[in-house]
Amino acid sequence: MKKYLQGAAVAAISVAIATPSMALEWNVSVWGKRRAFTEHIEKLAELVSEKTGGDFTMNVSYEGLSKNTENLDGIQIGAFEMAQICAGYHEDKNPTLTVLELPFLGVRNLEEEVAVSDALYAHPAVKKDLERWNAMLLMSSPMPQYNLVGTGEPRDTLEEFSGMRVRATGGMGEAFKAVGAVPTSVPSNEAYNAMESHVVDTVAFAQHAHLSFRTIDQGTWWTENLNPGTVNCPVVVNIDAYNSLTPEQKEALDSSVPEAIQYYIDNYQSEVLTQWDKILTEKNVTKVQYSDEEIAKFEAATQGVADEWIKARSAEGIPAQELYDLVKAKLKELHGM
Repeated sequence: MKKYLQGAAVAAISVAIATPSMALEWNVSVWGKRRAFTEHIEKLAELVSEKTGGDFTMNVSYEGLSKNTENLDGIQIGAFEMAQICAGYHEDKNPTLTVLELPFLGVRNLEEEVAVSDALYAHPAVKKDLERWNAMLLMSSPMPQYNLVGTGEPRDTLEEFSGMRVRATGGMGEAFKAVGAVPTSVPSNEAYNAMESHVVDTVAFAQHAHLSFRTIDQGTWWTENLNPGTVNCPVVVNIDAYNSLTPEQKEALDSSVPEAIQYYIDNYQSEVLTQWDKILTEKNVTKVQYSDEEIAKFEAATQGVADEWIKARSAEGIPAQELYDLVKAKLKELHGM
């Protein structure tokens, strides 16, 4: 088993070169519990082990290695070899990735989320950004567009969002603020209590999170097609750990990524979305469908969030306009425009 040693003052990484007779185990840092959000990591571990006859395995640890907000730090010092991160948890650590968390980009499904993520991850500025943490982007964790579970009367026009208290973070929080709502960054595991005690009127999550954190149990309506944005949560690997792999191990890892991603998408659609539709029906939750005109009003009202992101990131020396244009161009390609 390969170990990366962490010093108190110096991030010293000791790399052990694996030979065909040595079994290699990578530690993988994730959080929460095993769920739809982590199924591609579990599948990746399964595939790599199969392809190497058990000579290369992964120990997927749920909160046993690091806090979710410190996974990049752990990757940097070699405390573990692989980790899942979310850009919005630490925007200052990975500013280039946050372009994918801007509101109303127009991503329609998980396949498109994978495609735009892959396009962005390949950009030299993004690679350089992550290299500061000795991290290499391996694959995305495609998240559906967040939507709102709300209490009280459904809000089906932009004007009705004025004064609405919403649990939303990052670019989505800024977007709701732009339309007159009051965003708050209540931790996800406190969202249910915040709804129950009327601290917030609505919560923005993907479907699996509304199920996991039980916010749907408080809700009376659901914004089926508002699609204000999502979070970007890639899986990264320690560069030194990756470079120390044998050619056979690299092939096993790299070739398993597409299948792991497809497994994630299939599982999300067959398990989570099917369960979600069933629960909405059982709980008699109203599905709010916004007209094209209302969506256009939301998009126009929140465009300033992207403009401000471009201005702020450009001031940091990041080719922000180029990254934003890359994402929009990829989406136009995917939409056949």
